[in-house]
Amino acid sequence: MKNKVLLDTNLWVYLYSQNSPNKSVKVRELVNNNFTSIIVSTQILGEFYNVMTKKKVKPKDEVKQIILEMVTNFTIVEIDVLKVITALDINSKYGYTYWDSLVLATALQQNCNILYSEDMQANQLIEQKTIIINPFLVTQLE
Repeated sequence: MKNKVLLDTNLWVYLYSQNSPNKSVKVRELVNNNFTSIIVSTQILGEFYNVMTKKKVKPKDEVKQIILEMVTNFTIVEIDVLKVITALDINSKYGYTYWDSLVLATALQQNCNILYSEDMQANQLIEQKTIIINPFLVTQLE
């Protein structure tokens, strides 16, 4: 069975913004290699929309279309009370911001083995279950 994976918001932004071509290519490779195993939370969809439209990377209609494609192609999970409570625990234990803790809580509760992010501590294993991998670093424990 393939590992379930979650990609942090910034990776989706790199994929669709084309502002960092090397990062965009790397994320495209990650998505292609893990296509059937990707989990996306409603939090990430919202953050993606906010970043893409606030920074005027793409027009709102185009960003909405991208989100509709994501919803069609990937497993979408909603943020619920249990994820919020788990995020508070992660925040206390590991010191991540609430929003990063919520991403981690989602990864844990969805049994994701890998969380791809460049914003969190690379190679950190959370709750003996989910490892944070920065796909842009050369050396990884993956």
